[in-house]
Amino acid sequence: MGPALCLLSAACFGAMAIFGKFAYETGVTPATALLVRFALAAAILAVLLALRPGLRRTGTAPSRRAVVIALGLGAVGYATQAGLYFAALQVMDASPLSLILYTYPVLVTVGAVLLGRDRLTPRRSAALVAASGGTLLVLLGAGGGSFHPLGALLAFGSAVTYTTYILIADTVVRELPPPVITTLVMTGAAGTFGARALVTGDVDLGFRAAGWWWLACIAVVSTVLAALAFFAGLRRSGPSSAAILSTFEPVVTAGLATLTLGESLTAAQLAGGVLVLASVAVLQTGSRDSEEVAAQTPGDVPIGDGHGPRDARGRVGHDRLGRRSAAARGTIVRARSEEFR
Repeated sequence: MGPALCLLSAACFGAMAIFGKFAYETGVTPATALLVRFALAAAILAVLLALRPGLRRTGTAPSRRAVVIALGLGAVGYATQAGLYFAALQVMDASPLSLILYTYPVLVTVGAVLLGRDRLTPRRSAALVAASGGTLLVLLGAGGGSFHPLGALLAFGSAVTYTTYILIADTVVRELPPPVITTLVMTGAAGTFGARALVTGDVDLGFRAAGWWWLACIAVVSTVLAALAFFAGLRRSGPSSAAILSTFEPVVTAGLATLTLGESLTAAQLAGGVLVLASVAVLQTGSRDSEEVAAQTPGDVPIGDGHGPRDARGRVGHDRLGRRSAAARGTIVRARSEEFR
């Protein structure tokens, strides 16, 4: 489920460029799109949590620290990353900007390894190289563009900010359910862009009615669904794998641009897409191998959420043949049911 959720998130984020293109054609400005995107997403998620209280349930009460961090991820992380990205876009073309932005999977992987949250295994290294190379081919295949030193600095700042965002989110994603953390992040981002609009007054709602449809698509598909899937995938896959799998986003954008905007895919872009998909296969094979090792190594690997009957050495209950006890199996099933609920 982890890789599948990360890929779903990347596909939803990848569609945002297409939705944004159509929204801008109706007169929507970037400042308006950002405010409406996050405000509408926060409202949708708040209604969802009100109608489905079960989505707010956690094993233990979330700490105030986790709630504050989640709000800060939106108010500071999302807002800063988006601000740096659009500032860079004003002085340089989208292709070189995206090339610099997509250094973040490497940054996330290095950061997670240095922090001791992930291991840089040969399989994960191969997936990272394939994903980065594929992204490079996809973006270079779209054509070159102007390079600007200040724009490059802003773009790299956006990549570093997004790296920090993912690594910090990884610290609270297991304490807060994905719907809750997503709601808090969107609320924080909406608050920041709302305050910015009050100060600058650059939000204009005088665009054509069709613009609301495309803004709704951005809010529902490329924000609510994308963020929910990302946090759920991050929870299951870890920061480095989630970042690597997110390289599927420009592949989706290029494919949708071909279908909806009449653009054509080059041979380099097709080869890049194949490389990105190959990285997905490598990561998925690695996760299956890990599951098999866990199943064949009784007591040494935590099962489910790690709770349940334990022996004198603190391990999940097994019989003398290494099989999980009935009580332990029941605990695992209940834990997984609660997680998916």
